[in-house]
Amino acid sequence: MEFITIKVTCDPALIDVLIAELFEAGFDSFQEFDDGFEGSCEQSQFDEEKVAVLFNEFPNVSFTVQEQEKINWNEEWEKNYDPIIVGDKCIVRASFHESRPEFQYEIIVTPKMSFGTGHHATTYQVLDYQMELGHQGKKVLDVGTGTGILAIMAAKRGAKELVATDIDDWCIENSEENFTLNSVKDVTLIKGEIDEVKEANFDIVIANINKNVLLDQIGAYADRLNERGQLILSGFYEDDIDDLLRKANDYGLQKTHSSVRDRWAMLALEKRSV
Repeated sequence: MEFITIKVTCDPALIDVLIAELFEAGFDSFQEFDDGFEGSCEQSQFDEEKVAVLFNEFPNVSFTVQEQEKINWNEEWEKNYDPIIVGDKCIVRASFHESRPEFQYEIIVTPKMSFGTGHHATTYQVLDYQMELGHQGKKVLDVGTGTGILAIMAAKRGAKELVATDIDDWCIENSEENFTLNSVKDVTLIKGEIDEVKEANFDIVIANINKNVLLDQIGAYADRLNERGQLILSGFYEDDIDDLLRKANDYGLQKTHSSVRDRWAMLALEKRSV
């Protein structure tokens, strides 16, 4: 399978906007840098016309597009991937690192193109909050699961039923592999958008995606939550919190917790009857 990589050089203030726009143009995996970011998608999803129109609106932004063959991500990540320690209880490590049994939660990942290894501030914050949130016996939905790391934490915290979704073949492949590495069984893994999740009555819904998708889908998350269920959102900046809270209030979702790390934010909300 071939894929397209686009490397964008831009003002950091534009990164979130451009990533959201490229997501709409078919890109689904992103990595940020100080001076821009890279985005990737399967070649079949690449819409060259949409990308050209987008960047015509941003004349001070430069970009390059490259076709690539499928990469041996195990080999690539082994060169650069360092374990992540979340708080003092959790370590996220690759399979080629030594085990660290002194941590209460040890999550093993085989990183590919999928977002969500714990390095990014959004994933880190959700993991940190999950260690404080009761999961025992709960039914949990992880939307946009990526590496599957948040669903894995839910399982380790005692969730009784897990559903995970993603729109990307890479993420489905990677999350399946990571579920196996962490002995997480009986996960219902769905390739597709939130509308493909026909179940409801979830106690916890997690969505670490991006602001535009969250604003568009927050009603669907609320519909799938039990009364007093918890919705955990991340993938947006601190400046976006108010916009998300206004939208959340339309669906009876009330803020219970928030955090910020490196300008990135996380919100925890509870569903309450309006």
